[in-house]
Amino acid sequence: MRFFIRKRRAPSIIIVSLIDILAILLIFFIGTTTFQKNQPQLQINLPESKTAEQAPAENSQPLVLRIKSAEQITLDEKPVTLESLADALKTLRAQAPARPIAMQADREAPFGVVVKALDALRDAGIKNIPAFTQPEEKK
Repeated sequence: MRFFIRKRRAPSIIIVSLIDILAILLIFFIGTTTFQKNQPQLQINLPESKTAEQAPAENSQPLVLRIKSAEQITLDEKPVTLESLADALKTLRAQAPARPIAMQADREAPFGVVVKALDALRDAGIKNIPAFTQPEEKK
């Protein structure tokens, strides 16, 4: 009795189906990455302004509130803390009520500190505060 023996074929990978799968994956990744929304970082540069105007010089020097950080706040060149800012403003306003007040905040100053300083100004009864700015650099 004679048995028929099949020849073994060498294992092979079917390329056509792999190319189809690769094309589908490529289309999927291209589609998902192009419709992804970028979330830009919020960058606020407070000292620069396109509409900065030079105010006419007044007779008296303004009372300047400078904010560098939460620990570096000066009022009329004297260091002051954020907690005692409202009381210091009330005292200086009582001494010279006609003296104007202006704020100068550093561009790296935390926004929360600037808001707290504005709250202290409002508590002292000061509503309209001009801020010192620089014209935007032309590139």
